[in-house]
Amino acid sequence: MAGLEVLYTSAAPSITCPQDALVCFLHWEVVTQGYHGLGAGDQPGPNDKKSELLPAGWNSNKDLYVLRYESKDGSRKLLMKAVTIENSMIINVLEYGSQQVADLTLNLDDYISDEDLSDFHRTYRNSEELRSLIASGILTPIHEQWDKPSVSSVPREFPPATAREVDPLRIPPHHHPQTSRQPPWCDPLGPFTVGGEDLDPFGCRRGGMIVDPLRSGFPRALIDPSSGLPNRLPPGAVPPGARFDPFGPIGTSPSGPNPDHLPPPGYDDMYL
Repeated sequence: MAGLEVLYTSAAPSITCPQDALVCFLHWEVVTQGYHGLGAGDQPGPNDKKSELLPAGWNSNKDLYVLRYESKDGSRKLLMKAVTIENSMIINVLEYGSQQVADLTLNLDDYISDEDLSDFHRTYRNSEELRSLIASGILTPIHEQWDKPSVSSVPREFPPATAREVDPLRIPPHHHPQTSRQPPWCDPLGPFTVGGEDLDPFGCRRGGMIVDPLRSGFPRALIDPSSGLPNRLPPGAVPPGARFDPFGPIGTSPSGPNPDHLPPPGYDDMYL
């Protein structure tokens, strides 16, 4: 671990507790990953400068450590905060550009021995495990998020805007342009259509001798929604165009022709 002993020796006069030693190790690991320390505290100060050493006042508060870092190429800036809670330390790192946050909780007794903090060789334990946890728990997530392409740089495709949203419960209007609707029967003036409907009643031809009451031009009876009730519904009870089922059978006025409109010959002859 080249450089850690030199860093610890330079900071040894101010290291007085296990959390100081752990923050010193954490600072060394961040520096070896291509960063320089800028200073202590949340906000930049007039005395900030890039350095591999711990900044002045880095351990003035034993319960909260706040350090700022910048990559060697200046493209990334980190804000690291380490909070001491009983015998544990919670480390939080924020990358300013991507706003990515990474957290890591460490047990001081697992990695720091407070028997003699002045002796570097007796201070740290499980150093390789500690280094692996810092790299995988803090630095790697920050770098992976930074290397991902920005979501805003990817063009988004939207469906074309419509004049209005489609309402599946909306009843379409009954009127249609005359140009888009053709009559279901042929031209009655055709010279070869005489008698055609009598010969082929399902061929949509005109010219039969039987008059179709559905095409006679007289208005057809509408469905009475009051059917089945003792009294008629008040006006406006059924909104126009509503999907409404009558209360009973369709009203007294049938919608189709009277079945007796063409009685057989001699139907009134009592001797038949």
